[in-house]
Amino acid sequence: MLIEPGELLAQINSPDDLKKLPKDKLVQICDELRQFIIDNVSVYGGHFGASLGVVELTVALHYVLNTPEDQLVWDVGHQAYGHKILTGRRDRFHTNRVYGGLSGFPKRKESEYDTFGVGHSSTSISAALGMAVGSKYKKSNIQHVAVIGDGAMTGGMAFEGMNHAGVSDSNLLIILNDNCMSIDPNVGALKDYLTDITTSHTYNKVKDEVWKMLGKLSKFGSSAQEIISKVEGGIKSTLLNQSNLFESLNLRYFGPVDGHDVNHLAEVLNDLKDIPGPKILHCITAKGKGYEPAENGNQTTWHAPGTFDKVTGEIYKKKPSKPQPPKYQDVFGHTLVELAEMDDRIMGVTPAMPSGSSLNIMMKAMPDRAFDVGIAEQHAVTFSAGLATRGLIPFCNIYSTFMQRAYDQVVHDVCLQNLPVVFCLDRAGFAGADGPTHHGAYDIAYFRCIPNLVVAAPMNEEELRNMMFSAVAEEGPYSIRYPRGTGVMPEWKTALSKIPTGQGRIVKEGEDVAILTIGHIGNYAVEASEELAKEGLNPAHYDMRFVKPLDGELLHEIFGKFKKVITVEDGCLMGGFGSAVIEWMTDHGYQAQVKRLGIPDEVIEHGTQLELHRECGFDPEGIAEAVRSFSEVAKAK
Repeated sequence: MLIEPGELLAQINSPDDLKKLPKDKLVQICDELRQFIIDNVSVYGGHFGASLGVVELTVALHYVLNTPEDQLVWDVGHQAYGHKILTGRRDRFHTNRVYGGLSGFPKRKESEYDTFGVGHSSTSISAALGMAVGSKYKKSNIQHVAVIGDGAMTGGMAFEGMNHAGVSDSNLLIILNDNCMSIDPNVGALKDYLTDITTSHTYNKVKDEVWKMLGKLSKFGSSAQEIISKVEGGIKSTLLNQSNLFESLNLRYFGPVDGHDVNHLAEVLNDLKDIPGPKILHCITAKGKGYEPAENGNQTTWHAPGTFDKVTGEIYKKKPSKPQPPKYQDVFGHTLVELAEMDDRIMGVTPAMPSGSSLNIMMKAMPDRAFDVGIAEQHAVTFSAGLATRGLIPFCNIYSTFMQRAYDQVVHDVCLQNLPVVFCLDRAGFAGADGPTHHGAYDIAYFRCIPNLVVAAPMNEEELRNMMFSAVAEEGPYSIRYPRGTGVMPEWKTALSKIPTGQGRIVKEGEDVAILTIGHIGNYAVEASEELAKEGLNPAHYDMRFVKPLDGELLHEIFGKFKKVITVEDGCLMGGFGSAVIEWMTDHGYQAQVKRLGIPDEVIEHGTQLELHRECGFDPEGIAEAVRSFSEVAKAK
C-alpha cells in the first residue's frame, strides 16, 4: 500500500521545489510532511517521535540552506525521515528499513543530501566542524550545520567537538534540538542546565524585549549584530544563575526559540547565515509533535512503536496462541534483580539504554543500585571499574555496537587491572532493520585478544542466566554476548547453576562432520540437523559457549574424531570464533578441513535478522548446505 502525499508535498522532489513555495505555504507543507510520516510509520513501522519533533526545523533548513552544497549533518539520524522525504526519496519511503530499501539513517551512498553517515550519537558536531575547516581551507564559502539532540549532547564527543569549534573560527552552526528525550528520558546535569535556560521567565522576557527593540538582524546589519551579541550575552550571564555554558566555549549562543514555528525558524536561520564564526541555536521542540499519543503519552514507547492504528493510537501486537520465549534483554533484566537480591555487591550500569537493555527493571526495584549514566559509553565502563575497586560487582550493559566506543576503557581501566566487571553485550550479531551502524558484528574479535577477559555467549535463556550467575564468582572481567530478540525457552526461569569457565557441551552426537557453534545461532544448527536427519546425514553438534577460554578438552575430542569441522557464529569471520578454533587446531598439531560460517569482511546492510543470516550463509539452510557439501566430498572420495 503506497501512501499518497498531500497536495504540496506531492510537488516536492528536491529542496529546490520547496524553495519555490511562498513562505505562507510553509505551515501547510509542515502539516502534510508530518501526516505523511504518520501515515507511513503507522503502516510500515520505524522510528517515529523524533522525526515528528523536527518537521518544522527540517522544512526551515531546506528552505533556507542551499543543500546539498551547504552541508547538513543530522546526529544519530532517528529524526531524519522528513529530510529524506524532502530530498527525493518520498516515493521510496515505504521501503525504509526494509531489506534492499532505504536505510533508516542518513547514508552517504544513498543520497548526496546525506553528507555524513550516522547512527551512533554525538558525532555531528565533529563531522560538521571537519567539513567547515575543510571548506575554509579550500576557500569555499558554504554553510555547515549540525543538528544534535539534547540527549546526544550528553555524549563526551559532542563536548570535544564544541571545545574545538570554539577556537576554530569556522563557519559552523550547531542546532540544539532540545526535547528532554533521547530514547529514554535524559539524565544528568546538562539536562537540568538546559531546563534552567528554557524556563527562566526573567531571561526570556528581557531577551524578547531586546529583540523587539532592535528588530531583525537583517535590517540593522553588523552593528546591530554586535549589540545583540553583547546585550544578550550580558543578559544570559546576569539573569541565569550560572554563566552560559556555550558562550564559555566561545560559541555564540542564540535562543531558545520555538522549534515548531516554521516561519520564525526560517527567518532566524536566514539571519544566522550572515553571522560568521561558530554559533549555536537552541530550539525547543516536542518529541512526537502533532500526534497526540506520541506527544503526550509514553515517549519511550513512541520512539519506535512498530505498526499502529493512527486513528486510535493502538499499537499492534501479535497475540500468540501459546506461551512464547522471552526477549533475551528481559531475561537479563529479571535475572540481574534475582542475583542482586542474593548478593548486595551487584550493581547495574547502562549508558542511556535502560529500556532497550531492560536494566529499567532493576532501576525500578533497586534505584540506588542501578545507574543510567547518559549517552556516555566510555564513562559507563570506567565508572563500573571504579565501582569494582570498592568491592562491588557491576553488570555493565552496553549494546555490542556501542561497546566499540569504549574499547580503550575496557582494556585500560578494566582488564589491565583485572577488575570484576561483567559486560553484557546486548544486540550482539545482526541488529536487523537498524542496519550496519547497529550490527554487533565485531565484539568477539575485539574482545578475545584482551588479557584477563572471559568471552562467553549463551545458546539459550538458561545459559544466559547461568553465565550471569557464574560471572559473579569469576573475580575478573567477564563478557556475555546475546542477540536482539527472543530466545527459545517459554519456561525460561530455571534454577541457577554455575558453568565452569571455558566449558562447552555436546548438543548432539554424530559422525563425519562436527558443527561447532557459539551463542544463540546454535539453535539454527539444531534446525539444520533435524532437516539433515531426513536425508540420512548425522552431523555432531557442539555448543562451545566460550570463545575465550576455549574448551581444550572438548576440542581434543572433536579434532581427534572428526576431519571435517564447521564453525558457526553471528559475528565477523575475521578474527572471530572460527579463527580461534583454527588457531587452537594449528597450535595443537591437528589437521582438518574447517569451514567457517559467519559475517564476511564486508558491510552488511539492513533487513530482518533471518534475511541477513541467509545472505551470509549461516541460516539453517546455509548450515545444512555446508554439511551436505562436506558429505558430498566424502562420498566422492
